[in-house]
Amino acid sequence: MRQALEHGYAFDPDDPRAPSEATWERMTDEERARVVDMLPSEFELEPPEGDPHRVAAAQVIATLDAYFRRSGRRIYLSSNLAVFYPDEPAFAPDLLAVLDVEPGERMKWVVGAERKGLDLVLEVAYAGNLTKDFETNVERYARLGISEYFIFDRRRLSLRGYRLPPADTARRARSYQPVLPQAGRFASQVLGLELAVEGSKLRFFSGTAKLEEADELIARLGVMLDDVLTRKDEAELRAADEASRAEEAELRAEAEARRAEAEARRAEVEARRAEAEARRAEVEARRASDLERQLAEARAEIERLRRN
Repeated sequence: MRQALEHGYAFDPDDPRAPSEATWERMTDEERARVVDMLPSEFELEPPEGDPHRVAAAQVIATLDAYFRRSGRRIYLSSNLAVFYPDEPAFAPDLLAVLDVEPGERMKWVVGAERKGLDLVLEVAYAGNLTKDFETNVERYARLGISEYFIFDRRRLSLRGYRLPPADTARRARSYQPVLPQAGRFASQVLGLELAVEGSKLRFFSGTAKLEEADELIARLGVMLDDVLTRKDEAELRAADEASRAEEAELRAEAEARRAEAEARRAEVEARRAEAEARRAEVEARRASDLERQLAEARAEIERLRRN
């Protein structure tokens, strides 16, 4: 049931749209906030296309999200987020990118509230409405001013790209030009990356470097972690071995010190014994000298007595 609001805007739950630019400009901040709250964040525009579509789309958003988080670039990425352009039917692309905005969490993208439209859309085609992806969206996204549009055909393993030409000063370009591949790669000026199909996957490249997918990054980090843990274990074993050898060396040094101390004590005892022997020899020598003197005196006395 349509709900009439201020300034001639009517909210239709069966066809939810943001107000036109003119109506939005006439609204107060409170009225705009009310409209944004009314616009749905979840709705199903197309039937699910199965796991091949889901996996491909999930790999794309996970790869780009991880890459831009590491790079620190201000770019907002989302998947299947409800997008509302002024007085346009809502849509929810498999991947959207908006440059130079804060990458915080959002429940929907309302162009009037964000004051910025999308810069890039990527759709994964598998079992859905190919006319929508390859024809309708090419015209519509160009008309909305979305700079780049890429379509990854997961069933045929092909890629197409479109880009708006530079707009002149009088008007914005509203018709796409094809992005021509170079050596099998499609350049995205918005992302600053190149896209290419490898096997059954859509891959991204920064220069010659291929962006790692989440499972590849996890596997590489797992190998790095195993290597770090192995080196840590080896270092701990070496440290324990060094500590054991140091302890043994300390014990040997202590034993040598004790032996040296015992030898020093024995040498001191021997020195004191030798000193005592020297003192006794000196006493005996003096005693012998006294006896010899006394004997000489006695002999001299006897000799004197004989002469008399």
